[in-house]
Amino acid sequence: MRRIDLKSSDLHEAVTLLKGFLDRKGGVALVPTETVYGLIARSDDPEAAERIIRLKHRLQGKRFGWFTGNWRKLAEFGVILDGWPERLAAEFCPGALTVIAPCRNGETQGFRVPDSLLLTELLEKFDVPLLQTSANASGMPDARSCDEALAQLDGAVDCAVDGGVIAGNVMASTVVDATGKKLKILRQGAVDLQKYL
Repeated sequence: MRRIDLKSSDLHEAVTLLKGFLDRKGGVALVPTETVYGLIARSDDPEAAERIIRLKHRLQGKRFGWFTGNWRKLAEFGVILDGWPERLAAEFCPGALTVIAPCRNGETQGFRVPDSLLLTELLEKFDVPLLQTSANASGMPDARSCDEALAQLDGAVDCAVDGGVIAGNVMASTVVDATGKKLKILRQGAVDLQKYL
């Protein structure tokens, strides 16, 4: 496992290294976001998705969210943005809001545009969204440091980025189901959507 300390590393070099690891088949990385530490991988890499499931002891069949740098491009991947998804993304992205939108294949997909310089630069280098999930073991509290996250995982990631400790008062993203005519808050987090309910 390669560990990168953001305090002593050049951001552009860290992004280049991360991309190299994620472009390998099955590549998985641990990164800090503006909310918690998370695991990321290419969304078009099923082997990487399976690795994340094993690392977290995550339930099979539970869908992963996506990180994207440009939510408008998600239509190219089958996400239907018309209506609530587009309205919410236009107002709150980038930021701590995960929007669950309908897809053309009848399924749903959660997406978020992270407000993190590291992830913004990284996402610019990919032509696909990145799978993302919190880096804690399933059922455990969110990981607020690199060491805390690594200690919870059952195995090693390819690359771990240490961005320091995320303050305990930083809230996770709000998760909203925007697939119907009315919004449903699935997890209340940093973004308040009460005026829309």
